[in-house]
Amino acid sequence: MQTIYADGIANMTLIDGVIRIDLVNVISVEKGKEPDIQPVGRLALSMPALIRTHDQLTKMIDKMVADGILTKTPPPAN
Repeated sequence: MQTIYADGIANMTLIDGVIRIDLVNVISVEKGKEPDIQPVGRLALSMPALIRTHDQLTKMIDKMVADGILTKTPPPAN
């Protein structure tokens, strides 16, 4: 199995029932400028797989909050 590290997501599209997620790494950051990013891979998921992934990520975040690793803060009011 290959491990791909990604700093984030650049784009997500839904085509023919498949969600495609473009993964990127930040290669440089300069103050006052947008970070330079480099594509590192693409994740393609069926809609049921996306829902299962969302559920697993939610459980992981909830566990990290319970363990004191993360603190949830409400989004700012518009």
